[in-house]
Amino acid sequence: MRKGAGRRWTGALARVSLFLLMPMSTTSRADEAGRKVVNEFLGNHCLKCHDSSVQKGERDFETLDLPLKTHHDLLSAKEVIDQVTLREMPPKDAAQPTDEERLAVLRALRGGIAEARSQFESTGSRTVMRRLSNREYENTVETLFGRRVDTLGLTADFPKDKKSHHLDTIGDALVTSGFLLDQYFQSANRLVESRLGKPAMEPKTWHFTKNFKQYEELSGPHKEALDYKFLCLYEQPNTDTRQGGYGHIEDFLAGVPVSGLYEIDILAQAMHRDTHYDPKIFGIDFSEPFRIGVVPGDVTKGHIHYPQAIEPILAEAVVPDKEPTWMKFTVWLEAGQTPRFIFPNGPYESRASVLEINRRYKDEFKGKVSDSGVGRAHILREGKLPHIRIGEIKVKGPLKEEGGSLEELAVFGKGGFGEGKAIEQLFAFGEKAFRRPLDEKDRARIEGTYQKRLEEKATPRQAALDTVKRILCSPAFFYLSEITPEEERTLRPYDLASRLSYALWAGPPDAALLAAADDGTLTNTETLTKQIERMLKDPRSGGFIEAFLDAWLNLGEIGNQPPPRQVARVFYAEDLPTSMKEEARLFFRHLLEENGPVTDFLDSDYTFVDKKLANLYALPEKEKLRLADGFQRVSLKPESHRGGVLGMAGVLTVSANGVETSPVTRGVWVSENILGMQPPPPPDVVPEIESDVSGATTIRERLAKHAADKTCAECHRKIDPLGFGLETFDPIGRWRTKYPATKKDGPSPKIDASGEFPSGETYADFREFKKILAGERKDLFTRHLVSKLLSYATGRHMEVVDDYEIGDILEEVKKENYGLKTLVVESLTSDIFRSR
Repeated sequence: MRKGAGRRWTGALARVSLFLLMPMSTTSRADEAGRKVVNEFLGNHCLKCHDSSVQKGERDFETLDLPLKTHHDLLSAKEVIDQVTLREMPPKDAAQPTDEERLAVLRALRGGIAEARSQFESTGSRTVMRRLSNREYENTVETLFGRRVDTLGLTADFPKDKKSHHLDTIGDALVTSGFLLDQYFQSANRLVESRLGKPAMEPKTWHFTKNFKQYEELSGPHKEALDYKFLCLYEQPNTDTRQGGYGHIEDFLAGVPVSGLYEIDILAQAMHRDTHYDPKIFGIDFSEPFRIGVVPGDVTKGHIHYPQAIEPILAEAVVPDKEPTWMKFTVWLEAGQTPRFIFPNGPYESRASVLEINRRYKDEFKGKVSDSGVGRAHILREGKLPHIRIGEIKVKGPLKEEGGSLEELAVFGKGGFGEGKAIEQLFAFGEKAFRRPLDEKDRARIEGTYQKRLEEKATPRQAALDTVKRILCSPAFFYLSEITPEEERTLRPYDLASRLSYALWAGPPDAALLAAADDGTLTNTETLTKQIERMLKDPRSGGFIEAFLDAWLNLGEIGNQPPPRQVARVFYAEDLPTSMKEEARLFFRHLLEENGPVTDFLDSDYTFVDKKLANLYALPEKEKLRLADGFQRVSLKPESHRGGVLGMAGVLTVSANGVETSPVTRGVWVSENILGMQPPPPPDVVPEIESDVSGATTIRERLAKHAADKTCAECHRKIDPLGFGLETFDPIGRWRTKYPATKKDGPSPKIDASGEFPSGETYADFREFKKILAGERKDLFTRHLVSKLLSYATGRHMEVVDDYEIGDILEEVKKENYGLKTLVVESLTSDIFRSR
């Protein structure tokens, strides 16, 4: 890195940092000296490339002047400050201003921004009233009905939520169409009828001991070798060929008669975990016990032995090796669903395994072997093919729930529905669904619906159920509607409670939060802070962590561009996407609980891994971790090549295209998600750069040639240095020092992960790259994190007028050593969050 000039510049900035943050006096409004400084600086160093006629990089500073009069002026002034502070402008090959000139223009522009604060804040920015996202909708009805609803697939047919900058909470983007309104009605009808309208039924038992048919290429061999006496699982469910990933009950395809809890007993055994066949054939770790899972299946929704849209894992357990053992599961099944069994940590692909056993072990088999090789039936009789074998299955249910079902108690209260108190019960449910007290119009609609259904000869219970459906189809339910008067900017308590609960829990407020809204204390900063801290400790805050990381780090898009199975088999065989996401979530949770510095997101000497990630990262813990250990915090040494989100496989996967890596793609990702700087789109006339490495030509060499075009150079000098440091990671985050050879006997080009920022800092490798981000750019990163969190929590993107308060939040966070918990609390107690 450059030394002398950089240190002098940093020191000078430190000396004036307090001055830059001080509000300027009113006399500075007529400060011609400041205006002259800005005009001279722009004229000498900026307008050659950024006037109204050239607008290089789509930036025009010709009209920028003090005092700042428009939002465009404010945005331009902020951009000049960012570029000058980072020393990215003027470009390195242009005449450079002195440090005194840089500081003078920063003083003048910061002063102009401070003076304009009251002018711009008075205009205000408002959140468009938004509906619940599909994710929030499912969380909300799950809370209201007291039990998981993912077995129903309530939003499966909903239009996919439109995201804005990866956020699914932005009001402008969450459109409510006529089709969606119809889906709300259908969803409410299915939910209420399946959970509250089901007929009473005494528990029944089904016992299956034979006719365990398996389909397609498994059917014949199973009939020949086993006479359908066993149900066998041969592979994990996520495969291409789908031969033995799902085990169903052929004589129970109609499924259970009513929705409810069911006991499932299976007589199962893990077969041939001690096989002598090469483990590489199967792609699994035979030191780990086999696991079996239960998922729902519906013969009307597609092939019963293929993946289906609705198949949450209902239960999972370890299968004993030594002998067939009875195993019990209690699961929820919807009417018409039949239990199916899966092998989560099973072999990668059954068909490929059989072919490879044929190739390598054919001579071990006795008896006649056909010209086509050893058949699957032959292998089942004599071989050591690893699998799970089930000999008997018992299904019992629906089980009775003492005191009434969870749904009955959640909707109608203790004792369940009562005709004599139906209106009172419906009003109580309406308040929970609307997340606020009912007004007279609400009460009239609810009571009117109930009475109308009675007049139409519905039973009192059915009338109540139909009224519940209407409540669930009300805009007051599926919109985060505001009862704060239009002329008031600050949210009233109930609106604030809903905004807070959907920010931190992705679901409705609980009794404690509503109590604080009811007595009016929630608008008090001290009470609001206590509620935020309480809610962050609640397990439901996992909804916030998951959704926010899916948006900020784009983790929700892992799998959208999956790698080819033949070159990244481990990605599928070990279900790496699940582990990748969990690493980031645990890291975020840790910083939140400990109020750890957000700079750890940029660089850290620890992370959280399970056995799968320890293997992927080649950490020493891979030798001792077991799958049963789950995730553990591990210390990282420099040679681990990890630390911070940029060393996480999830980030490295989502910032690649599944097949190749590109410094441009990853550089744009870092610019947008770490620094909060949106690069302009490439000109239409510029062709895309191929990101693969062909022959001896590296991507760096091709980028250099591409950037020689003046049309491309301006953006690439800022983007490429943010991506070069990540080139030592492949498309799923594995460390590498060479690119793959493009020809069988061709060379493997060495990777050069060095780079130089436009501001002059240089780095030799990934470790030094992170140090620059964590040092010189930590405030820029923290400011972006605040902005992203506020956008997620308020349902609107931050605007230039919000920069004032975001700056205030940044200063408070810095006082607490950049603590993440401080950042969250300060953001959610800010005027931005509390305003309409």
